[in-house]
Amino acid sequence: MAAEKYVYDFDEPSDGGRELLGGKGIGLAEMTQLGIPVPAGFTITTDACRAYMASPGGLPDGLEEEVEEHLRALEERTGKRFGDPNDPLLVSVRSGAAISMPGMMDTILNVGLNDVSVDGLARATGNEWFARDCYRRLIEMYGETVDDVHNRRFDADRESPADAIERLRATYREGTGSDFPQDPREQLHHAIVAVFESWQSPRAQAYRRMYEIPDDLGTAVNIVQMVFGNKGDNSGTGVAFTRDPSTGEQGLYGEFLTNAQGEDVVAGIRTPEPIAQMREQLPAPFEQLLETMRRLEEHYRDMQDIEFTVEDNALYLLQTRSAKRTAAASVKAAVDMVEEGLITHEEAVARIDPQQLDQLLHPMLDPTAEWEVAAKGLNASPGAAAGKIVLDADTAERRGKAGEKVILVRWETTPDDIHGLIHAAGILTAHGGMTSHAAVVARGMGKPCVAGCDTLSIDIDARKITLRDQTLSEGDVLTIDGGTGAVIVGEVPLVPPQVNDDLETILGWGDEHRRLGVRANADTPEDAAKAREFGAQGIGLCRTEHMFMAEDRLPVVREMILAEDEHGRRAALDKLLPMQQGDFEAIFEVMAGLPVTIRLLDPPLHEFLPSLEQAKDERMRRRIKQLQESNPMLGTRGCRLGLQWPEIYEMQVRAIVRAARGVEERTGDAPLVEIMHPLVAFEEELRRLRELTVQVADEEAPDVEYLCGTMIELPRACIRADEIAKHADFFSFGTNDLTQTALGFSRDDAEGKFLTFYLEDGVLERNPFETLDQSGVGDLMRIGVERGRARKPQLKLGICGEHGGEPKSVAFCHELGLDYVSCSPFRVPLARLAAAQAALAEAGSPAYATAGG
Repeated sequence: MAAEKYVYDFDEPSDGGRELLGGKGIGLAEMTQLGIPVPAGFTITTDACRAYMASPGGLPDGLEEEVEEHLRALEERTGKRFGDPNDPLLVSVRSGAAISMPGMMDTILNVGLNDVSVDGLARATGNEWFARDCYRRLIEMYGETVDDVHNRRFDADRESPADAIERLRATYREGTGSDFPQDPREQLHHAIVAVFESWQSPRAQAYRRMYEIPDDLGTAVNIVQMVFGNKGDNSGTGVAFTRDPSTGEQGLYGEFLTNAQGEDVVAGIRTPEPIAQMREQLPAPFEQLLETMRRLEEHYRDMQDIEFTVEDNALYLLQTRSAKRTAAASVKAAVDMVEEGLITHEEAVARIDPQQLDQLLHPMLDPTAEWEVAAKGLNASPGAAAGKIVLDADTAERRGKAGEKVILVRWETTPDDIHGLIHAAGILTAHGGMTSHAAVVARGMGKPCVAGCDTLSIDIDARKITLRDQTLSEGDVLTIDGGTGAVIVGEVPLVPPQVNDDLETILGWGDEHRRLGVRANADTPEDAAKAREFGAQGIGLCRTEHMFMAEDRLPVVREMILAEDEHGRRAALDKLLPMQQGDFEAIFEVMAGLPVTIRLLDPPLHEFLPSLEQAKDERMRRRIKQLQESNPMLGTRGCRLGLQWPEIYEMQVRAIVRAARGVEERTGDAPLVEIMHPLVAFEEELRRLRELTVQVADEEAPDVEYLCGTMIELPRACIRADEIAKHADFFSFGTNDLTQTALGFSRDDAEGKFLTFYLEDGVLERNPFETLDQSGVGDLMRIGVERGRARKPQLKLGICGEHGGEPKSVAFCHELGLDYVSCSPFRVPLARLAAAQAALAEAGSPAYATAGG
């Protein structure tokens, strides 16, 4: 049996693609094939990483021999020898997962230098500063990555590397108990292991959890001949994007540093120059870079993020990958690329991440408010955020999890800050540029970020910051605008943005393909108007209890609850009737011509009363005690309430049909009314409530057309859906409560207690209240769909839980054959796009496969 092959040269054919070679490895291989200048090197596959993780303690059998074989080939190709004391071959050891995880894993540069060969490199290049700068960097990066000697201990002077090396050696010795390794092959071995190990680092795991990247993919390792951007003024390094990753606009975008190595830019160690400066300093490599960027975008038919180095005026590309970008940039670039003939409409729809659309609906600064800009930085990631200042990632995570809005303020962020970035409302850094770690990660997360604010100073010991001449303490409030780079002391009001023309174009293309309808959950005319603006095709859930909570209604509701008999309750309900009718008329007018599903009163009555401690009146206290339940979520609520006190539902049905008739008379455009009874478990419950509904509607407005249905939110309702369907025109799956009742989870208790542990410990892959549990709750839904439609083929089916706006859940609803999903108004665009992508995937669209859908 042939030994497994773990290593491929960049110019060596491989059938494994990105999954085998990783994103960086496949990019280097493809650029080599295209004739683009790439340093020579080879890739250790993700198979090797998985084999290492399966039996930790050593590299897989045969890997070191393969590495040695390819290292010899690299020596022949470059004319240099690894470990040569006079003119050594140096290599970088870089991670490269199949799915890009910027900054989350490790890189080590200049591997192969030691105390002897550093002098040989100085003689060979005639540049002692350069040679010692390379060695300084190796000791720092190796110490931190391989031996976990924290980078703050390497507080060396970057301007005098010769002086720094002795201090770095001493620091390394203090941190590890041994001298810095002098054997280049030992360095290489430990560097490879360290990159494999970085796949399991806390920051990498946190990033994978956030973006739902499987833990078993592993990372490839790329061994690349070093090219040096730190050789002098004719050398440099940079990052370039083929389009602006914040806006998607075509044009020159990127950053550049002369006399530097790549990590200086991407890690934010030095604040770089705009890439346009490169035209003046290195004109020939600049023009070559522009042409290469054009070729790469045409080849990949997507916006590219490129890392490059210039050594003595010679350009080398170190990486190309699909660029992390904001939602606005994704949409703009996709529309433009269709117009440019690079991609099709279907590809444009398929390549937008629906979850990212939330970014387009992030708040912006209220243009009518007044504020004063305290400082300016780089507009690194758009959107505005206000929150309390926090100065470290742990505090950001703790306070963010507690529900506080926080702004993480740092000198610069590092990959180790990922847990804080996830929970911060926004990010502000004193250092780093538009391609620094903070900027790239913030754009990927859709977080507002202002970077490189050079008038910001931070006193971490005193827990204070200074913006120009203003000193603020941790806990004070800041507002940042990632679109302009403005930093404002205090809280500025925020307003929601509008859907732009490019997004409308993408959604319009998507609507041509989707089968699944998209409605919104809306309880007010304002919510309904916003839903319609975002393209909702109706209201899938209008909750009437929120209307009862209004300040002018609550006393009347309490009067009804406190009434001693039906006569007293009806007297109070007569007062509520015109209020409810007005509520419904306002919503019907906004949604005229579209379906509106109104859920009759659902929560238990005690929710409308004060707590026992707050109640002063003895009659009130007595009633509160009568209504108290041990488990109200499964108590007297929903249809149980309607059957015990039918006069409540009678009033609501009367208000609904009166409102529908009134709107039709005034506007000539009738709403399509759907009356929904909640929490039905038994056929007889819905039979009686349908009878009540028909009787009141026929009596009040016999000419008004309506549907009568139920919310399916209990397991028994799914299982006996054929019986319940006899009396229903529609089912709407209430997946919030169906998840609670199917799993036996109280959402409030689970999310505050054990659910976090379940997710972090791998008991569950996803939060079932965010992403539908398809194998459990989903199977119950499938039973409900099949049995309901077997009894009544024309039965209309929808979903109105929060899952209606989550892409994986939307795709599942498409697969089940539901008629529509319903979600919050601001998630309607997301649901429209997810439904279109589900249709493309089902149809086997090559565009969807191309986009990696």
